Amino acid sequence: MRYVKWFIIIVFWVFVAAFFHYTLPQKDIVRITDTYEKRIDFGENSIFWAQADVGSDGTVANRDVFFIQTRLAGSDRVMVYRNEDTGWGWPPYFKFDTSNLQAEAGDLKSTAANPRYAIIKHYGWRNEFYSIFPNAISVTPVDGPDASKGIPFLNIFILTLFFMVVYFIWVRWRRFRQARIDPKLEEMQDNWEAAGDAVADRRNRFSRWLGTWRAK
Repeated sequence: MRYVKWFIIIVFWVFVAAFFHYTLPQKDIVRITDTYEKRIDFGENSIFWAQADVGSDGTVANRDVFFIQTRLAGSDRVMVYRNEDTGWGWPPYFKFDTSNLQAEAGDLKSTAANPRYAIIKHYGWRNEFYSIFPNAISVTPVDGPDASKGIPFLNIFILTLFFMVVYFIWVRWRRFRQARIDPKLEEMQDNWEAAGDAVADRRNRFSRWLGTWRAK
């Protein structure tokens, strides 16, 4: 039972960590190599795509999606970002400027011979097997590949607030358990032990009574 309890706790915190890692903003220093638009037919991975651009019909099964193709500074690894509105949905980035962002990204395209670098702020994951792409939130030009990404104050604030709420709930639950649940459990255990002792006593008396008859 103890192993099941710890398994549930570990699974819960893994899901919490995955949720925050997917949702909270991250920053990459990149060199933009291309921007393009592609028709996407949504299937099993539709949960990892945002809604249609605000003001358009979101009921269709496919739509054109903007993409930003880059190479990460340092590793020179290819990274492709989608560029979709989040609108009033989740995550709450309230992004409505997809077309403007695509134009800004296109203006920052460069080659390896004459590179220009930018910071792409995004959320989400990249998974080639399931065709999952992080969603670009903003594009900011920087001086070079070693530019500072800044301190993630928003992430620190959200995580601090979350753990404060978790700690508050845990303290309240512990006090409630100590005041209400633990005494009841102890009372039930005492009653169970008392009932067991009573049964054992009756058995002993019955055994002694049978013994007296055997002696006769």
